[in-house]
Amino acid sequence: MKTNYWKFFGLPFILFLLLAGCSIGGQETPTQADVLVEPTEIEVGPTATPSIPPTPTIPPRRLTICIADEPETLYIYGGNSLAQRHILEAVYDGPVDNIGYENIPVIMEKLPSLADGDAALEPVLVEAGDWVVNDEGQLVQLEPGEVVRPFGCTSTGCAVAWDGGPLEMAQLSSTFTLKAGIKWSDSTPLTAADSEFSYQIARDCQADFGACGGLGIVTRSGWETVPRTASYTALDDRSLQWRGVPGFLDPAYQTNFFIPLPEHILSQYVHQDLFSTQETARQPLGWGPYMISSWISGEFISLRKNPNYFRAQEAEVKFDELLFRFIGGDGEQYLDLLTSGGCDLLDQGIGGMVLNSGLEGLNQLEGEGRLQSYYAAGPIWEHADFGIQHVSYDDGYLSGVDRPDFFRDVRVRQGFALCMDRQRIVDQLLDGRSSIPASYLPQEHPLYNGDAPHYEYDPVAGAQLLQEAGWVDHDVDPQTPRQAIGIQGIVDGTPLQVAYTTSEAAQRQAASQILADSLAQCGAQLVLESGPAIDVYAPGPDGPVFGRRFDLAQFAWAASNLPACNLWTSLQIPGDPIVEDDEGIKIFPFGWGGVNASGFRDSAYDLACEIALGTLPGQPGYVENHQMAQSIFAEELPVVPLYQHLKLALSRPDMCVFMLDASSPSEFWNIENYDYGEGCQ
Repeated sequence: MKTNYWKFFGLPFILFLLLAGCSIGGQETPTQADVLVEPTEIEVGPTATPSIPPTPTIPPRRLTICIADEPETLYIYGGNSLAQRHILEAVYDGPVDNIGYENIPVIMEKLPSLADGDAALEPVLVEAGDWVVNDEGQLVQLEPGEVVRPFGCTSTGCAVAWDGGPLEMAQLSSTFTLKAGIKWSDSTPLTAADSEFSYQIARDCQADFGACGGLGIVTRSGWETVPRTASYTALDDRSLQWRGVPGFLDPAYQTNFFIPLPEHILSQYVHQDLFSTQETARQPLGWGPYMISSWISGEFISLRKNPNYFRAQEAEVKFDELLFRFIGGDGEQYLDLLTSGGCDLLDQGIGGMVLNSGLEGLNQLEGEGRLQSYYAAGPIWEHADFGIQHVSYDDGYLSGVDRPDFFRDVRVRQGFALCMDRQRIVDQLLDGRSSIPASYLPQEHPLYNGDAPHYEYDPVAGAQLLQEAGWVDHDVDPQTPRQAIGIQGIVDGTPLQVAYTTSEAAQRQAASQILADSLAQCGAQLVLESGPAIDVYAPGPDGPVFGRRFDLAQFAWAASNLPACNLWTSLQIPGDPIVEDDEGIKIFPFGWGGVNASGFRDSAYDLACEIALGTLPGQPGYVENHQMAQSIFAEELPVVPLYQHLKLALSRPDMCVFMLDASSPSEFWNIENYDYGEGCQ
């Protein structure tokens, strides 16, 4: 299925990945008194007895979490910030947690699966005018000539142009069953109708605004899923069924669940008003371990324990109050707040700022036992892309005129990978705490192929591959660039000197220098080039990376539960949308919106990726097909995976049960279990 990834992720999200690489307010933090004692006097007659001793009042137990930003709203269809996710983890608890790149149901008995029978792929008769998803993955109304996939067809090779006759297409469905006994924090039962009500709001938003953003549907690409939903219906008080339009074989079908909204509270509003009403934006009703007490703009959001929490018996909530403080400053000031007791926890947003300011001070404080640090190699990963199909080759490669065809030979790409000291980057820039994936999936991913080719730093083996490919050490001096001798299409004597393009981010600058130093040991010279990220990573044809006008380029993508092998398929090569082959087929079907900046084109990889993406979770071959695509990717090596970005959170030294997960958007996914002090001994 074709996907325009500029559209899929959205330009702001793409720019966030590419760009990745205030003083503390004077408000005093409310502190927990040791014991509050209220003086009590009892007046009696002349024979007064002594005053009754005062009764100590135990103060509420509070956890103070300091976060980098204040959310603009808590309405699930109104935003998608990290700060918003943090707060809603306490208010909602799920409904699905993402742990270790796997979805874990929280308020449902299980997630539906084709293997278990609570999801189904069934034939359905379609007619002219019906909404379907065509062979290109587009939502269209069926008409003669439209290219679609009949039932049983999962690839372009068996797609047909509809002739107007009887046609059956595949319709995917999934059934969700809520756990029994869940209540809203006002004690009203939470039912399947509340989730259907949420879908109706999402559908109305789609009709009025084109889409509503935010967190309203668990599936990551919900803005794309809503219009491809044929129906979402409550079957009874606890069960719902989602059905996709025919042809929508959604690999995320297991999470096409709409986060419930309290119909008994919100049905009085038109959906436009829900963006600003108190009951959604400032004080949403939830079912989680905590409920919102107050929100003081610019300072904090306070929450109290929810007496109707459905998991109270299995997960005892240890704190009576939560306080989310919004703070600003630099890395050193944040650590001071933590060690002085102004914060019990610092979130990953603040952790990122601490990382940027250096780890020396942090490591010293941790060594002194004054705090705890929590690291995870996150889903964002840096990679160096080879400019395999330079834009100048689109009208035919001219030796001696166009940029030398450095990377057509896979041995050159593999040699470069062996000569890149990526572990040195991890050790020097990431305190040795990150990891180097072999493919486009991190090692922690359940679909990761550990048997795919790896390229550990080995400059001797790398130099040998370059020599075999025709890049000769002509002067027996590895510090000077090798030269081309006898390579078809490259003029003899051409030096192995290539430009390395990246942004001005400090980490990328440091990483590129390490790569330049290590590649020089193999006789490959990097000329380092950088510029503002917004220019370097601009869409083609203007941007050098996505305009395919580079030799080597470094940037980042984000891994997710669903492997994105199609980021490197032939269909995703960015280029002039009007260019066609001899048969009149567009060579660059997504135009300059394609994201395969390397220009990598390999029919075996395209087929393996298409088969993998055509296999749904729960179907036979799902794991094997995705691992096959990774093997070809790692063998052909259109890009060299460099390292994963670090996630860092910090806490007081006696904190327990806090876990920073690589894939969970918010680290507070298990906030109901947190504790510190005596309970952690």
